[in-house]
Amino acid sequence: MIDPIKILGICGSIRANSFNLTTLTTAAESAPDGVTIDIFSRMPEIPPFNQDMEADPPEVVKGLKKHIRQCDAILIATPEYNYSLPGVLKNALDWTSRPLSQNPWDGKLAAIMGASESAIGTARAQSHLRQIFVYLNVITFPQPEVIIADADDKFDEAGHLIDGQT
Repeated sequence: MIDPIKILGICGSIRANSFNLTTLTTAAESAPDGVTIDIFSRMPEIPPFNQDMEADPPEVVKGLKKHIRQCDAILIATPEYNYSLPGVLKNALDWTSRPLSQNPWDGKLAAIMGASESAIGTARAQSHLRQIFVYLNVITFPQPEVIIADADDKFDEAGHLIDGQT
């Protein structure tokens, strides 16, 4: 019997009606047999990174680091803010990767996707995230690129993904 594949879903947005959270939820609901996607839901609780606390981080950070260590792969859905990834996502990466000698990201497999109302979606945010992952030694899948542009046309008012092609 093959062990199930455990994927940790991380949303780079803390907005209540986030297109990216909906995208992650849709991925979790659409996962094939033998694959589970557990979405980390405590992103809003992570405080701003403080290097003075890196040796003994807050419990929410310890929990996220544990989830990262225990999963087989990571799936990140991120919006794009000011041509880059959101501060909440960068903050979570800073907390969880420190100290570098205890980096749970080291050697993990990751896929990146994102949804945005802009015409070019989240291409630049995803590019910046890939740059960070090089330093953290995260192996990212180059394809398929999942960039959902014009997201306001691809989700209904309740936040459900309605675009069949997407």
